[in-house]
Amino acid sequence: MLGILRKWFDRVFAEEETVVLLLLIAGCLLLLLTIGNVLIPLMASVVLAFMMQGIVVRLENLGARRWVGIAVGYGVFLFFFLGFLVLLMPLVWQQLINLIQELPIMLRKLQHALLVLPERSEFFTETQIREWMALASKELGSLGQYLLSFSLAQLPNLLGVLINIVLIPILVFFFLKDKEKILGWLASFLPRRRKLLTSVWLEMNDQVANYVRGKAIEIVIVGAGSYIAFSIMSLNYAALLALAVGLSVVIPFIGAAVVTVPVLLVGFLQWGWGGEFFTLFIVYSIIQALDGNVLVPLLFSEAVNMHPVAIIAAVLVFGGIWGLWGVFFAIPLATLVKAILYAWPRPPLDGVGDDDSLAEQG
Repeated sequence: MLGILRKWFDRVFAEEETVVLLLLIAGCLLLLLTIGNVLIPLMASVVLAFMMQGIVVRLENLGARRWVGIAVGYGVFLFFFLGFLVLLMPLVWQQLINLIQELPIMLRKLQHALLVLPERSEFFTETQIREWMALASKELGSLGQYLLSFSLAQLPNLLGVLINIVLIPILVFFFLKDKEKILGWLASFLPRRRKLLTSVWLEMNDQVANYVRGKAIEIVIVGAGSYIAFSIMSLNYAALLALAVGLSVVIPFIGAAVVTVPVLLVGFLQWGWGGEFFTLFIVYSIIQALDGNVLVPLLFSEAVNMHPVAIIAAVLVFGGIWGLWGVFFAIPLATLVKAILYAWPRPPLDGVGDDDSLAEQG
């Protein structure tokens, strides 16, 4: 048994760079599992720099100097970053507070609407409806206590959030400015002969860059389009719901289905079974259809060829390991696993090489 294991080990890890690649993967996983929360501002800065790097490269290809591309890319980043902090977040926060304050009124409206169901359907009884509402009220009460305790517990971390808000723009600037220096310094720790590592890096660099930029553009377009549509219809909590719709595109297949419930529920409680509600349903369906059938094919023309089951499994696995960041990077990480499996050196099986040599001699 030991001989079989040793033979397998020698065959799989025959090359130095395969061992280095395995150690890099193990080290990254260890860092994510142990101090992943500490690395969030660093990783967020890397992601944002990745997004702005496309602007820098495009301007350089057009003949502009590198410092001009860096200035323009960093200016675009500051515009969106400060706009998110100064304009969007206060509006979303205010609407979230209003939603929490009006939640009891909304529950009473929902209860009144549900109590009418026994008169229109034989499948529901008034007792069942009241039991469901009592259970929902109990769960919402527990949720309110949890949110209160969570907010109080997070007060000491407010200083950390403020520090991150200052740190992220600084880190993004240096990642844009000194990208080649940082990559060169990291490469100095790797073996000189690194064909496997280079192959994996080149594929993942393109995949991650395209995915992150495309996904960010998709979030902005879907979120902005939803906000404009909800505002025109005078839907309550338009900014909060539009933000949820925009962020839902991060989770493939699942996000859109989950965010549909609060959007339609708010519309139903605001308008009831009227023309406005069905207009909201049609408009929201059009937004989702355009996103899935027009926007996604345009942004991800070089989409990863992966089965939906594999994508959902990647979301569950990496989301469980690293939370929201794991969900966001589920597809690139799954692509990384796929690239490593395909690029990993496979020595010929016993006898295959001999057959090939005999065929050449014949």
